Amino acid sequence: MKRNLLMILISVVLFGCSSNDEKSDAFGNFEADPVIVSSESSGKILQLNIEKGQKIDKDFISAVIDTVQVHLKLQQLEAQKAAVVAKRQTIQSQIGVYEEQIKTLKLNEERVAKMVKDQAATQKQLDDISGQISVIQKQIESTKTQFVSVNKELEVLETQKVTTEDLRDRCTVKSPVSGTILETYVEQGELATPGKPLFKIADLDVLTLKVYVSGAQLPNVKIGQKVNVLIDKLATENQTLSGQITWISSEAEFTPKIIQTKEERVKLVYAVKVEVKNDGTLKIGMPGEVSWQAPPNLPKREE
Repeated sequence: MKRNLLMILISVVLFGCSSNDEKSDAFGNFEADPVIVSSESSGKILQLNIEKGQKIDKDFISAVIDTVQVHLKLQQLEAQKAAVVAKRQTIQSQIGVYEEQIKTLKLNEERVAKMVKDQAATQKQLDDISGQISVIQKQIESTKTQFVSVNKELEVLETQKVTTEDLRDRCTVKSPVSGTILETYVEQGELATPGKPLFKIADLDVLTLKVYVSGAQLPNVKIGQKVNVLIDKLATENQTLSGQITWISSEAEFTPKIIQTKEERVKLVYAVKVEVKNDGTLKIGMPGEVSWQAPPNLPKREE
């Protein structure tokens, strides 16, 4: 009887030591960095090329919003631009007419000047021609000033055209990142407005395990450090993955309420993020554990 009790006691001690060795250093849940893509223009959603769970690449055309009004605006701007260009050509033609008039007057001025020398014409006739030339030259200078306003008008129209083309391009919604569609918030045929969320996407190839450590554990935690990440594999068995610490909080906080016991929730801890490559096993919200040192064998869970 005493021998049996001794064997039981030894088993309990050994089991307790094994449990301590296998105990993880921190616990948390896996999360991703989702991106919520919103509409940047108004209009009816003509195409919606995504669905929940779909994996897409960066710049994938996920939605197309009606661009009729934008195209009409572009046509209007093109017509206004053509009218301004025609106005500039008219100004140039008017200047050409004035220059031809000056050429004719200068020829007459030379003839009259010779006639004045021969006393066949009066000085007044010569002065009149010179005065006409001076007036037309001033008209040319005055007409040239119209180019300034016309060119400015063209610049304004060109800016409006670029702005409108940008609005047109924004009607084609492209994914800003590669990843998996987590949620869709609209249906094809609905009306989109600027700022309205269309879908949520996240890169699930790498997930982040956010865990919490005590101040006493901080000396064992460094950014860039490789750690072991444990996830549930079977009811009594874990799966070990490799992770890397990418972020450590600079301020302590109370343990999140997801921790079950009140005693644990009132402790001050530091948040730590561990990046883990995902082979498809990891899911957002899945619990995970971290061990700072690699265990010699695959850890077993207690029943």
